[in-house]
Amino acid sequence: MLQVLIEVHGLTSLKDKRRIVKSLKDKLISKYKLSVAEIDYHDSLRFIQIGAALVSNSKVHGEAVLTKIFRYIEDNVPGRLIDSSMMSEKY
Repeated sequence: MLQVLIEVHGLTSLKDKRRIVKSLKDKLISKYKLSVAEIDYHDSLRFIQIGAALVSNSKVHGEAVLTKIFRYIEDNVPGRLIDSSMMSEKY
């Protein structure tokens, strides 16, 4: 699982924010085949919090994909990444 908190500036409406969130979610789902959701700060014009989950039969592979996703978000989201966490579990 991956969680990121992004601070964005210059948004004037929730519609603008939702466009950014939807675009990011769609790109991540399309490119990496994982589950993605906006998990907090739904009504904030300043913050976006995204959670992503991936299921894999290899912990190493899963963590490598999540690291790629983290870098993709860092490079492609208009804003500043202010917090992130990655967690993996084996069942």
